Amino acid sequence: MSASTPQKASPGVLPRDWALPAIDGTNRAWFTSGALALQQCAACNALQHPPEEICHVCGSIRFVTRTVAPTGTVHSYTIIHHAVHPALEASVPYAVVLVALDDVPEVRVVGNMLEAAMTEVVIGLPVEAVWEERPTGDDAVVLLPQWRRRGNS
Repeated sequence: MSASTPQKASPGVLPRDWALPAIDGTNRAWFTSGALALQQCAACNALQHPPEEICHVCGSIRFVTRTVAPTGTVHSYTIIHHAVHPALEASVPYAVVLVALDDVPEVRVVGNMLEAAMTEVVIGLPVEAVWEERPTGDDAVVLLPQWRRRGNS
């Protein structure tokens, strides 16, 4: 294989040098806990995802974290066939799924589908979260939630 030919990656796996989210006080629990740590308003108890600085329901800026089961079902999905960046060429095709969480179906989480053929990704597919560890430049670790078919461990 020549140096210019990308090596085939596992479906859904991001390149090792892919940009990571900036961690701050608002999203720290989501990206570092290794759990589905949702933001819950301390004033009205509304759950929201992704984490924001203000409650979408009542406007409060006080939040607690509510951890929910790392399971859900595929609510929607898309199969990516075109690499929009050269670093993704080895990963296509891959599936990006929108998952309705079992504990709170009104909350939906986006992530890549791992360990599945593209023909296996369907609406209603039971899935479970797995966390992909990515080191940052400052000796921290970001845990990116991704998805796989439930029971595929």
